[in-house]
Amino acid sequence: MQVDIGEAWVRDAYRLRYIKLYCVAAVMSHSRYKWGVWHTKPLTAIQFVQALKECFEYICGMPKELVFDQDRLLAVDENYGDIIFTQQFEQFRLSSGFEVYLCRGNDPESKGRTEAVVKFFKGNFARNRLFMDIDIWNRSFEEWLDRTGNAKQHTITKKIPAEVFEQERLFLKPVPSTIKFSEDILTRTVHKDNKIFYGGNRYTVPLGTYSPGREVVLDVDGDSLVIRDGIDNHIIAEHTLSKTKGELVSNNNHRRDTTEKLDAVQDALWQRLNRTEEAEILLTQIRRLKPRYTRDQFALLGKALDKHDQMAIWKALNYCVTHSLFSAVEFKNAAEYFESQAGAEVAETVQYGNVIAIDSAAAVSKKRELSEYARAARGGDE
Repeated sequence: MQVDIGEAWVRDAYRLRYIKLYCVAAVMSHSRYKWGVWHTKPLTAIQFVQALKECFEYICGMPKELVFDQDRLLAVDENYGDIIFTQQFEQFRLSSGFEVYLCRGNDPESKGRTEAVVKFFKGNFARNRLFMDIDIWNRSFEEWLDRTGNAKQHTITKKIPAEVFEQERLFLKPVPSTIKFSEDILTRTVHKDNKIFYGGNRYTVPLGTYSPGREVVLDVDGDSLVIRDGIDNHIIAEHTLSKTKGELVSNNNHRRDTTEKLDAVQDALWQRLNRTEEAEILLTQIRRLKPRYTRDQFALLGKALDKHDQMAIWKALNYCVTHSLFSAVEFKNAAEYFESQAGAEVAETVQYGNVIAIDSAAAVSKKRELSEYARAARGGDE
């Protein structure tokens, strides 16, 4: 396998200017099967090693020999043939067991295939494509590799790289278990959309997990993927490993904001409802009857309180408690109904301007004593 690093200027979709992206490109020498990953900043030695790990995961194996340019990310000094590698790359090389062929200076022919691949990535994928986000960019790039980069006939070999690679794959070395760990730990960076990449798939983590530069630790046990915090090692998420590639493995609970405790959420809603007895009954019963969906129910209640006027809210609250409708959906529907009824009454008053709206209590006729009617019938005052 030949590996190289390239640069490409692409147009930013939001800032309407060009930015530089950095690409790690790799190609299998026989099949011309290609792989790559993009970064928004110049790579560090750790990121370069991580890219090689992801490459081995993607091709499900490891080549016997890797060909590199004399880059400062992996080699400090050629030292007359006794190459001095960077600490990160040396640890990775020793733990994996592959051989390294380092090109001499001014010898582009020794890694011409990967240089051609870099040009191919820049000219056929990056050119005329708008950049929005590095994660979106890399997902689109991986789809493009499956659709075009490795699926179309190679101009020199006249063969399809993906088909030839199926045979070449049989000669790859198995990836040693130690290669999956940096200091015996397998880590992944949490992306802005609260997802991680592993084995060619995306796995979700709970909302709010992301922070700039945060890494999580992965434990793979059979068909189970356990994601742990990189500091205190507590379990963040668990997933069943996908047997395919390009899949999003998600958990609906990860979309919910769990940063605030349920007790605090319930107390805040109770306070917004003036801490009435009816409000306490509604909130308590919702939590008792719908324990799995309590947070979603409370979130819907909060939205209803934001949307509707006070009169509709109080009527909806009394209606739901009176009829034992302990559900945020029922509360929302009731509030919408009572608010629409109030709106209809106002509209009718505006349409018939000469009609005076009166209070029903004030419209009750005054009662008279029967003696007054008898006196009126005799025709006079007595």
